[in-house]
Amino acid sequence: MSRRVVVTGLGAITPIGNDVDSFWNGLKENQVGIGPITYFDTADYKVKLAAQVKDFNPKDYMDPKAARRMELFSQYAVAAAKQALEDSGIDMSKENPYRIGAAVGSGIGSLQAFERDHKKLLEKGPSRVNPLLVPLMISNMAAGNVGIQFGLKGKNINVVTACATGTHSIGEAFRSIQYGEADVMVAGGAEASICPIGVAGFTSLTALSSCEDPMQASRPFDENRDGFVMGEGSGVVVLEELEHALARGAKIYAEVGGYGATCDAYHITSPAEDGSGAAMAMSNAIKDAGLTPSDIDYINAHGTSTHHNDLFETKAIKLALGDQASKVKINSTKSMIGHLLGAAGGVEFIVCVKSIQDGFIHATAGLKQEGEGCDLDYTKGQGVSMEVNCAISNSLGFGGHNASILVKKYR
Repeated sequence: MSRRVVVTGLGAITPIGNDVDSFWNGLKENQVGIGPITYFDTADYKVKLAAQVKDFNPKDYMDPKAARRMELFSQYAVAAAKQALEDSGIDMSKENPYRIGAAVGSGIGSLQAFERDHKKLLEKGPSRVNPLLVPLMISNMAAGNVGIQFGLKGKNINVVTACATGTHSIGEAFRSIQYGEADVMVAGGAEASICPIGVAGFTSLTALSSCEDPMQASRPFDENRDGFVMGEGSGVVVLEELEHALARGAKIYAEVGGYGATCDAYHITSPAEDGSGAAMAMSNAIKDAGLTPSDIDYINAHGTSTHHNDLFETKAIKLALGDQASKVKINSTKSMIGHLLGAAGGVEFIVCVKSIQDGFIHATAGLKQEGEGCDLDYTKGQGVSMEVNCAISNSLGFGGHNASILVKKYR
């Protein structure tokens, strides 16, 4: 008998707010966190906009010495994890630390550390490279630093599946608790890649929007969509075995019902054109939860605002849900906060939990006219108040990685 897993804590650092309430209220108010890039001079860059985190001070979450030994993506992860753990009310002094783990992924790690030290290498020689370059740069340090900061001695993993990282991390944490490897997992994603090489790389790939209007740059499912807007931040949640949560009187936000993961085995950047891989991930999550497509009320789409993703994800939803596809509410959080890459699945999982808790589905901002083949209900215009019993969050990553996680009302 697999163990039931519930959500007991939430934490978020995002382009529209550095805590869950600010973030969620921003989504409800159609607040767009996209603007001109300020981290570097974009004069020579085709892409001028990103969704940057504002007013973040790592010293609010950790001591200055610890902060100096972390790159921004790790700082975001620790900050969101601190919020989630505090929200959960877990008292580590009363817990067996070997039963509490972390699955906090980052798709890229620190490109900034790489940029800085590559410059030093070329200008001053190999002996001047920072001795901490490697531990600052590598992507597993989000999970590692979360474990170190909060004394979590259980299973500690870093899933790296590009833009599916956050969802896979939460899914693997869910499995770890179901299977008995842990009682509590701190899970999600973190990313901070708005830097010259990051923006230049994605621009050369023609993945980013070159629109210079912040309100129109990220427009998932729209006929004029022309690429995604790079975002940054972290979304981290506390997942807990049900009996463990009940025993300590925890507040329960929602229950994780099912998880599906597949590979398109098709192309390094394009999703499978018939949507079959993403559809199977959704179907597996629904089956894992013991539910049927008719039980699904809402899908938080991967919805990147690229031509291929939005069209093929629409096909995938139709394949997975059949007749229910036209009845389900769909939206894209990326319309307001851009694409947080490895952190996207973490913050979008939080959106699903809040949608269930509040009975509200936020709008897909920037969507004016649906593009060809995008003919489902993408919550255009304004958000909608409605009961949400069951939600799916989708994440699709370069390499053909598909991940879907199903969240439902706790009963």
